[in-house]
Amino acid sequence: MARRSIREIRRAELSQAAFDVLVRHGIRATTLERVAAAAGVSKGVVLHHYGDKDALFEAVLRKVLSVLRECVVELLVHAESPEERLYAIVVGNFAPPIFQQPICHAWISLCADAPYNKQSQRIQAVVHARIRSNFISAFDGLVPEEEWDRLAYQLTSVVDGIWIRASLQAEQMPGAEGVEQMSFAINRLLRNDAAAERRFKAAREKMEMLAGLILRSRAFREKAILA
Repeated sequence: MARRSIREIRRAELSQAAFDVLVRHGIRATTLERVAAAAGVSKGVVLHHYGDKDALFEAVLRKVLSVLRECVVELLVHAESPEERLYAIVVGNFAPPIFQQPICHAWISLCADAPYNKQSQRIQAVVHARIRSNFISAFDGLVPEEEWDRLAYQLTSVVDGIWIRASLQAEQMPGAEGVEQMSFAINRLLRNDAAAERRFKAAREKMEMLAGLILRSRAFREKAILA
């Protein structure tokens, strides 16, 4: 494995500090000065590595996406059926390490900025491509292949919509509520019968149980957030 340069390590430390400040204080209060203090460096060091707040904010969003990816991947490891793969993706997108109101606020800021900012457009494109790919990988064995693209688009849109609604609420939306809304959409869009709904319910319960055990653990936080 190639060793990271001092510059790469420093940038990773600064993006982690910015991520921590964002979660604690929200996007408006995530200033270069506050990030510098959290990282134990001067504001000049932050500017040297990122140039301005926009560049730092992009790094924070990429950090958020890396945590989201780790949440989903960690659950997919334990998925043993198409239904469980689907709910690993759903539960991973609303897991405690990632589905927090400050992060929802950062996401809606990215959405609002995308029409005017190519960096934001690129980040959104990566997000949508990844979740689309995840959903399509879960559809094999569940629905006919000719429906995969349209269903992936629909479910991705539901995920986006829940995140945006969560960002607009005065209080934190529980992750379980996001999963519940997704379950409703899945059962309607996939036209599940009673037997299929029971299988999906069991898959959801398994993934929510694993998320509670694994994604809240100290070992996972160290792996996903501090990597």
